[in-house]
Amino acid sequence: MTKKSFLQILSTHAQTLVPQHALSQFAGWLANSTNPALKNKLIHYFLGKYNINLAEAINSDPEAYASFNDFFTRALKPGVRHLSPDAKAIVSPADGCFAELGQINHAQLIQAKGMVYDLPSLFGGDATATDFNQGQFATIYLAPHNYHRVHMPYTGRLLKTIYVPGRLFSVNRMTTDLIPNLYARNERLICLFETGIGPMAVILVGAMIVGSMQTVWMNKPLRAKHLQVDSPPTPLTLNQGDELGHFSLGSTVIMLFAKDASQWLANIQPGNEVQVFEKIALIK
Repeated sequence: MTKKSFLQILSTHAQTLVPQHALSQFAGWLANSTNPALKNKLIHYFLGKYNINLAEAINSDPEAYASFNDFFTRALKPGVRHLSPDAKAIVSPADGCFAELGQINHAQLIQAKGMVYDLPSLFGGDATATDFNQGQFATIYLAPHNYHRVHMPYTGRLLKTIYVPGRLFSVNRMTTDLIPNLYARNERLICLFETGIGPMAVILVGAMIVGSMQTVWMNKPLRAKHLQVDSPPTPLTLNQGDELGHFSLGSTVIMLFAKDASQWLANIQPGNEVQVFEKIALIK
């Protein structure tokens, strides 16, 4: 084992010792500060550390954003991304990188090579998990430099959301390789939709220093201590490409489709980068 790999393993497991939620709440407070000096310093530090393409943003002036979080969840200019014209297409819900994808066999999903987790745990025990057995899944990791709004991969009517409280381990290639059941241990928000090809789930997974997760139908970001199942007070249908929500400081999106509903494109493989609205699967 190299010194670098030993330090990576040590730093990953050290996350079990830190106050994850308190640290994330503090990061959220910083990110939402509207103090000009503080928010501008944070934004410029971030721009210096990561390769951010502000030319794509609807506002390319970094100091025009009200807070760091406002900058982080920036909208794209109209026409920067183009929705696939293919009527049979399922599109990417986010900019990012495919961590894993494939078929859900025996209620198990691949987390990383040689490591799996199961549907019932991912859903916090909710019975709707069984709707996706033998179906298809894909996990997209959003890096810090990515656009951080999440959109609909396919048109659907919102049935309910399931908020599952949990840990806030960092989500990246190193932690998915080392921490068992990572996605089923971290905080997550499961958005369940009925579509023309059956049930679809879009799952937002929380992570270390992720301030919160918020959908377009919520009045405020969601963070709670107990499992929470909610149905929309009025019918809500979101079309393919419509904004679904966003992360405050980023993480991971997991998509689930039912058995025989869809198939990933042959050229989509783990490690591939992807942009929102890009065609990634076809309905059967």
